[in-house]
Amino acid sequence: MPSDQIQYSEKYYDDVYEYRHVILPPDLARSVPKSHLMTETEWRNLGVQQSPGWVMYMMHAPEPHILLFRRPRTDLPKKPSSGSSSNGQGPSRLAA
Repeated sequence: MPSDQIQYSEKYYDDVYEYRHVILPPDLARSVPKSHLMTETEWRNLGVQQSPGWVMYMMHAPEPHILLFRRPRTDLPKKPSSGSSSNGQGPSRLAA
């Protein structure tokens, strides 16, 4: 695929989330903010196209042209609430 187009990875999974990464061409990568994770409106305004529910969850400073997305898995049966205080999302993967 030409490097002047947005490239989308295949989806990959863990026990809780579905992930994908998006590689931006250099001209779009210059528009990625360094101060915060982009909102859905921001990444859609860059031309990223994907179904609803994806959230940019982390920045990898050495490669700011690669956007990292995740969303909760919907292919797993819902577990009944056990009354515990856990939110069921596991440890946070956000970079501090």
